[in-house]
Amino acid sequence: MVYELWIGMRYAGLARSRRGRGHDRFVSFIAASSMTGIALGVAALIVVLSVMNGFQRDVRDRMLSVIPHIELYAVGQTPDQTLDTWQDMANSALNNSSVEAAAPFVSAQAMVARGQELAGIEVRGIDPANETGVSDLAEQMLEGSLDELQPGKYKIVLGGALASRLQVGLGDTLLVLAPQGNITPAGFTPRMRQFTVSGVFSSGHYEYDSSLAFMDVTDAARVFRDGSTSGVRLRIHDMHKAIQVSGQLRRDLPGNVHVRDWSQNNRTWFAAVQTEKRMMFLILTLIIAVAAFNLLSSLVTAVKDRRADIAILRTLGATPAEVARVFLVQGALIGVVGTAAGVGLGALVAWNIDVVVPFIENLLDMEFLPAQIYFITEMPSDPHWSDITIIGVTSLILSLLATLYPSWRASRLQPAKVLRYD
Repeated sequence: MVYELWIGMRYAGLARSRRGRGHDRFVSFIAASSMTGIALGVAALIVVLSVMNGFQRDVRDRMLSVIPHIELYAVGQTPDQTLDTWQDMANSALNNSSVEAAAPFVSAQAMVARGQELAGIEVRGIDPANETGVSDLAEQMLEGSLDELQPGKYKIVLGGALASRLQVGLGDTLLVLAPQGNITPAGFTPRMRQFTVSGVFSSGHYEYDSSLAFMDVTDAARVFRDGSTSGVRLRIHDMHKAIQVSGQLRRDLPGNVHVRDWSQNNRTWFAAVQTEKRMMFLILTLIIAVAAFNLLSSLVTAVKDRRADIAILRTLGATPAEVARVFLVQGALIGVVGTAAGVGLGALVAWNIDVVVPFIENLLDMEFLPAQIYFITEMPSDPHWSDITIIGVTSLILSLLATLYPSWRASRLQPAKVLRYD
């Protein structure tokens, strides 16, 4: 295939004849435009998927800074009973080498009232002494400290957005109403308790900052004694192995202990993100498909333009398969070079997005992610080699498919008919 390779490289613009005709320069321009289209499509797809991965990573990490990696529920036990036995459950879980830390919790839904303001919240009862091992809540405190949460003090820590909505600060009081209550001769009376705001936190995730409140685990057990979930929160060394670790814990722990990992607690959100990523991949792959059609049209033009060359090759003894290989080489080289250039450009931008985006913002005098609207003010990027490999292979496959028809047409040309009119 030495001469087929050389001719294919010449037609692709990667090798020139000694005469260097202007006609060859025109063919090289067509080949270069096809390469550029493929390269831009591949680069765009790599950058977009890397940015989507970055957003998913940042949102996931901010969620997991508040929610646990794994939760253990003591089925059939009241919060008071769980608090008496949580250490035994935690010790059993800590026997697994993947588990890093454990802490008790009580979780319940409630209403909180301050003046005319009323909001539904999710209450988490925690033990401040053990909470630092399973979450980053202590590092996210804007005001106050988790150490203020002491049994019997009835103090509460609110998310920043929730505190702003209720217009409360440190030292202010508010009323927490449990959905369960007492039946009295006067009717149903909701259980309520006055709490003092002892801290404000910000996780960077609006959903949690606007609806989450923390209190001491003992106080939460008293207020929500018959309408809450209690158990143990776990942090593992590698959060990506939560599914495997939770499966191991289900086998090792007693049957009355229910195990739930973070992917189950947020299944809908992660499924939506994965669906969006797949759809974006399919949509942006159309860019590469358009470039592949451009390659196909340029090869058809090249075959038509090279009819005399093909006829001469056939007269000199070239077989139809050898003629087809010439144009296969031409199309394959254009696809390979375009794909390689796109992968290089896309990877360069994806791994330097923190430099590229500020440069474009300064150049255009605009801000892509205004701090007033988005909680992420910098464009994140998390390139995955698996995504880059799939994109590159897809581009190569589309490019090779685009060469089949023109190559087949070239191999079907009859030298006698071509030379008769040329």
